[in-house]
Amino acid sequence: MPDFQPQRHATVAVRVGHVVVGGGAPVVVQSMTNTDTAEVAATVAQVRELAEAGSELVRITVNTAEAAAAVPRIREALDAAGCDVPLVGDFHFNGHRLLAAEPACAQALAKYRINPGNVGKGKKKDEQFARMIETACEYARPVRIGVNWGSLDQALLARMMDENARQPEPKTPTELMHAAVVASALESAARAEELGLPHDRIILSCKMSGVQDLIAVYRDLASRCDWPLHLGLTEAGMGDKGVVASTAALAVLLQEGIGDTIRISLTPEPGGDRTREVRVAQEILQSMGLRAFTPNVVSCPGCGRTSSTYFQELARDIQAFLREQMPVWRRQYPGVESLSVAVMGCVVNGPGESKHADIGISLPGTGEVPVAPVYEDGEKTVTLKGERIAEEFQTLVTAYVQRRFGAGGDGGS
Repeated sequence: MPDFQPQRHATVAVRVGHVVVGGGAPVVVQSMTNTDTAEVAATVAQVRELAEAGSELVRITVNTAEAAAAVPRIREALDAAGCDVPLVGDFHFNGHRLLAAEPACAQALAKYRINPGNVGKGKKKDEQFARMIETACEYARPVRIGVNWGSLDQALLARMMDENARQPEPKTPTELMHAAVVASALESAARAEELGLPHDRIILSCKMSGVQDLIAVYRDLASRCDWPLHLGLTEAGMGDKGVVASTAALAVLLQEGIGDTIRISLTPEPGGDRTREVRVAQEILQSMGLRAFTPNVVSCPGCGRTSSTYFQELARDIQAFLREQMPVWRRQYPGVESLSVAVMGCVVNGPGESKHADIGISLPGTGEVPVAPVYEDGEKTVTLKGERIAEEFQTLVTAYVQRRFGAGGDGGS
């Protein structure tokens, strides 16, 4: 476990299947499928991909009778494949009917996500919310009450607008929106408890699409409850924009001890890899020193001294190699995720960074002697030459992992 651990806000621990959220547990990474849940084979394949990438919870859409009927078959197929990742059901509008009609679905899911803005209007809202909470109580399932500012309860917002208008110093529209989102989450959680849902089966979220909005809302929410909070910038966007915006928002909150499970809601590129959002979530937590998921590769940005792309290619290949090995290494070599590897491109910082890493290589820059010294635990062990430096370095990394993290090794201590 990394050294840096801020004081966590959530004192309540909620168990979602075999995963613990809150209560001082490490921040949990989750993701969501974008397959049609009724298509069992496609959904099972994507859940497995996400789980293998490191998603510790996977949410699936349950929006139709066909999707609800497919959930127990998905769970059975995952179990048969040895994939025990807990499934979270995402419900909107008709969740009360689907859970009642498909008890096997209610049983197969490890958690239900309810959006209080999308469970009905007026009297129906109260009835339908109550039916979903009663189902959660019946099956002893936790619930994430997930408010989204794009689907905020309009009756609550109207009530708060009227109250605000009567105040001597009314809130600004932005402040009012923030207050309404938080109020929706807290009032819904209180109602769930009144209906019998235990205090330790509630997780809250207040999703916003603006960085400063998200930070303000979660600071307020964290100050007013002890429940675990799910963090995520909703509709974060595509590519670099989505990654940067999510990182900017979540890093501030995580540094303050706010947030117990996270999702990076990236718009996927057409035909893109859904697992990217998992990797980004892991990188945020690992970069902040909150968790370690895969060996850390340190590599220089390149300059006029490194006109060759060789070190860039080696850094890319080593990073890919380590990620590919992790599913096996994580089981065989406990602690291997703490490994640090340096791939440097010239003599300026190369030897020093390589010595600081557990194992590092300093490649020759432009005009330098075409040799690559390798350092292990701060000491030079070998100098590589020729056309097979990349393959030879991978072999050295593998041998180092086996020696250090295998049976009888020091396990990274």
